[in-house]
Amino acid sequence: KPYNWKHGELDVFTGKEQKSEKKYKVLAFDFGIKHNILRILSSAGCEVYVVPADTSAKQVLRQKPDGVFLSNGPGDPAPLGYVSETVRELLGKIPVFGICLGHQILALALGGATYKLKFGHRGANHPVKNIRTGKIEITSQNHGFCVDMDSLKNKDIELTHINLNDNTVEGIRCEKLSAFSVQYH
Repeated sequence: KPYNWKHGELDVFTGKEQKSEKKYKVLAFDFGIKHNILRILSSAGCEVYVVPADTSAKQVLRQKPDGVFLSNGPGDPAPLGYVSETVRELLGKIPVFGICLGHQILALALGGATYKLKFGHRGANHPVKNIRTGKIEITSQNHGFCVDMDSLKNKDIELTHINLNDNTVEGIRCEKLSAFSVQYH
């Protein structure tokens, strides 16, 4: 069921909840979302409204959010065609950001494809290169599927991040549609 997230991030020293002024309304799709992600969004000044995976584009637009967040979650994104279709209907109408499974769903909504990795990416300390800055980000990952960048060629999609262990796609961006995503947490 949909719900408003009311908790901020916890201060690491005091253990108390950090409060912030809410500047943005974000609608977060829950595919298996982690509460800490919701805490971080809230602490960054977002009023967060969480909705189930089967929420329609029409229902999303009725809420008039400033952006949509596609969460992490388990498994193969292919059976979630109904979610990809919803995201496709939202693209160009509202900014979209996805992580992990949400990254893969965004790629499918943009007309791309995914494939199963021979060995999934699990655990911490995965080196990912941010192509725009040239910096290496050390990431936490837990997934067995990957975006096929060749399937997004000629679609005005930019590769933004790449896994340095196996050269797989870790981030994409479509500036024209205000959409971007990363594979990691």
